[in-house]
Amino acid sequence: MKYVSILLLSLFLAGSGLLAQTPVWSAEKANAWYQKQGWVRGANFQPSTAINQLEMFQAATFDPKTIDRELGWAEGLGLNAMRVYLHHVAWTSDQAGFKKRLDQYLQIASRHGIKTILVFFDDCWNDEYRPGKQPDPKPGIHNSGWVRDPGTMIHQHPDSLAMLERYVKDVMTTFKNDERVLLWDLYNEPGNSQYFDRSLPLLKAVFGWAKAVNPSQPVSAGVWSWGDKFTELNKFQLENSDVITYHHYGYIDRHQELIRDLRQYNRPLICTEYMARKNGSLFQTIMPMLKQENVGAINWGFVAGKTNTIFAWGTPVPSGKEPELWFHDIYRPDGTPFSPNEISTIRALTGKQ
Repeated sequence: MKYVSILLLSLFLAGSGLLAQTPVWSAEKANAWYQKQGWVRGANFQPSTAINQLEMFQAATFDPKTIDRELGWAEGLGLNAMRVYLHHVAWTSDQAGFKKRLDQYLQIASRHGIKTILVFFDDCWNDEYRPGKQPDPKPGIHNSGWVRDPGTMIHQHPDSLAMLERYVKDVMTTFKNDERVLLWDLYNEPGNSQYFDRSLPLLKAVFGWAKAVNPSQPVSAGVWSWGDKFTELNKFQLENSDVITYHHYGYIDRHQELIRDLRQYNRPLICTEYMARKNGSLFQTIMPMLKQENVGAINWGFVAGKTNTIFAWGTPVPSGKEPELWFHDIYRPDGTPFSPNEISTIRALTGKQ
């Protein structure tokens, strides 16, 4: 019990800024960094052969051949950034192997002119996870095998904080000066799965750990929900991110309003999730607007596969039949696009004719 109390005290101190750590980048530093990158555009990347973060990075299922082929298609579209999720279980199961495979992924991406946004924690989808063989996709169900990290475990076992701290610091220290890493996205959608403010202590902690490492790349955690239950989370994210990242899957008018609101922070903006055709968030409308606004554009999904993200949230298709209108994703596994018109739009915007 005393051990847990010490950990919780350390968590509070790190989150409160009472422990020595590197401060948030100045707006001037952040904007100078962003100017050097050029217009950031890409996708959230999961190879079509992996159902989740573990299947992507575990030794038995790591698939560099597919990763290389699919990132080649990204290069052909003129994309220059991919957002990739990690998972602490891949690290606890095989620390050295996991970092070796992550380095191999970064090598492949770099050969295609692509930098990577690396994501640590995530409050979305399935709460239970384990190393080893991952479940098969459930027909027609969006992200049927995606797993949270660390999920409810952190609330039930606060003594795991020490392990999570070692994980984050080890990975970040290994790649802290690596130019292949564009940005560290410390926590995806904190407060999702009805955690709300229960995610705030871990959010504060991971920022403390990241700033203690002091990477050469910026750190961020994207704002994604604007209800009253997210006020404190959003405030912390916006005030402690070197670069402002956010998610928006809605129509262009509301998206533009959000960009105007976020401009008040005078920092670079990167939309790290957009594009849901059923919601009216389309490449043909959103991507040109983001380029005009000089906002980074990272859509959800790239190649349709085991994640089942061609199917919409909460709208299962038990037969598994391909929907007429895909929700996410750009290509089929054989490289044919869902929409040639979208491909033309993207290439015109990236200058990749």
